This record gives sequence, structure tokens and C-alpha cells, in this order.
Amino acid sequence: MDGVKHIIAVASGKGGVGKSTVTVNLALALAAQNYRVGVLDADIYGPSQAQMLGVKEGVRPQAAANNKFLPLEAHGIQAMSMAFMVNTREPMVWRGPMVVGAFQQMLTQTQWDNLDFLLIDMPPGTGDIQLTLAQKVPVAGAVIVTTPQDIALLDARKGIEMFRKVNVPVLGVVENMSLYHCENCGHEAAIFGTGGGDSIAQEYDTQVLGRLPLTLSIRELTDSGRPSVVSEPEGTVSQTFAAIAKKVAEAVNMSQNEGPTISFSE
Repeated sequence: MDGVKHIIAVASGKGGVGKSTVTVNLALALAAQNYRVGVLDADIYGPSQAQMLGVKEGVRPQAAANNKFLPLEAHGIQAMSMAFMVNTREPMVWRGPMVVGAFQQMLTQTQWDNLDFLLIDMPPGTGDIQLTLAQKVPVAGAVIVTTPQDIALLDARKGIEMFRKVNVPVLGVVENMSLYHCENCGHEAAIFGTGGGDSIAQEYDTQVLGRLPLTLSIRELTDSGRPSVVSEPEGTVSQTFAAIAKKVAEAVNMSQNEGPTISFSE
């Protein structure tokens, strides 16, 4: 794609595991490491990146040349979302072809400005949007977000299998809500179980990029439009996202540098 070096899909097999929260904080963490970063909100029915980035309701992208439009900017990253196009209070009562058409338009008609990474916040599941993305543009890799819960892992496996079928490398797994830490008494509890991220990473020969706690601050800061990475840059959560961002960048560079294997036999 013009203006984009690497495309990374951030996906999950099911909703409610914190995929959008991981996407926006990962994008901000990459930007903090001096990469030029953009976010494309591909969840047409339920776009959330506008609120997470603090973009006010009613702000619209400006038109550019060649029937394109300029992405909005927030916290130093470029962004495009269906929430910038429509009234977010109205439901998107669209059939599949209309949703795919809207996604393709945002993907191909946004004039991204010299991005190192474009993170695509995928809708949950393994449907039309995922297949369209794999068919239309070269995707450098996918980041799978899950919780340690068995049901979430079941759906995460489907997401990994889907990307493998369309030849998109899985860069790793982010285990969200891995541990609850009580802010009052300090007690820790693995509410959704333990070891889920490790087991799925081992099963599919990939890595656990990082583990994020179940804390009130992550939710509050994201809802307020100032995610953890910009609100608390020295905090533990931000440092975790920084480590995840570093691993993602390294994994992309490694996959891009891999050449064909040549063997000789007598």
C-alpha cells in the first residue's frame, strides 16, 4: 500500500477480550519508539478507536486528491475509522457486501503519510473482513489477543488457523486479563485461569508477546480517550506495552528479512 511499509492485523477469535484496547496501546507504544504509526478501525459494526483516541464526535476526515481522504491524527498517530464517517449513535444495519465495501474504501482510499506500521483493529471472528484483508494487501503479520480462559483460547485457535490458511504469519499472542491485582488489599487472583497464552503459543510455534493485568486503570484511561501508554508512560502497564511493541517490530523485521532456503544435494 502507498504510504505504508508494514501492515499488522490485531485480531481475536471472539469479542470482549480487549483487542481494541491492545491495538491502541500497542500503536502508541510503537510511536513512542519513534516509529510512524497508523490505526485502521476495521470493526464496521462497532468502531471504538475514535473514543479510545479521544477524537470528538462529529469530527470528519478531510478530502485529498485522487478521491482519497486524509486520516485524522491523535496522540501522534494517524487514524481512520467508520466512526469518523457516520453518527456513532446509529446502528450500522448493513449486509456483508456493504461492510466489505466500506472496509475496502477505508483501506485503499486513505492517504496514509509514510507509515512504518499500520495496525488494523480487526472485528472478532474469521469472516469477510479478515479474508478481504488477506486478499487485497500484503499483511506482515498478525497479533492474536486472548484471555487465559478456555473458551477464549478455543476461538483464538480459530483465528490463528485462519491466518495460517491465508499465509499470514502470526507474530505472537498477547494474553490480556491474565491476573487480577486488588488495589485495596494487594491480593492477586487468576480469574480467567493460567497458562493459556503459553499453551497456545507452544501449540502453534509462536511466542507470548506479553501479559496484561486486569486493572481498573486500563479501562478508565482508554474510555477517557487517553490510553495507558500516554497517560502513564512510566507505569507498569505502559512498560509491558513497550516490551510488546519491541517484540512485534523485531518479529516483523525478522519475517521480512527471511529469504528462500536453498539446499544442495550430491
